[in-house]
Amino acid sequence: MFKSAILHLNLHREWFAAIVVKTKRTEYRRRTPYWKARLENRKYDVIQFRHGYATNAPEMQVEFLGVRRIKKDGKNVHTIRLGKILKIKRWQKQT
Repeated sequence: MFKSAILHLNLHREWFAAIVVKTKRTEYRRRTPYWKARLENRKYDVIQFRHGYATNAPEMQVEFLGVRRIKKDGKNVHTIRLGKILKIKRWQKQT
């Protein structure tokens, strides 16, 4: 049986919503030792995003397309490239 390698990330509502409507296709994390250990030289299949820590928090799974190291606004960051949205749970579209 195939088991996906999953990267778990928590997001604020604003960024979660932007990924849902496909206006945000890249997630950023500062290049710190913590994120280097989690992102560099690791292989993931899927990103599991959550909005909040509650047991019933909205979640979505997005295809993982890779990580790059760049400079953005003068800061060293990791860019996590997002693919297709595979699944969304417990998300209410905001009107």
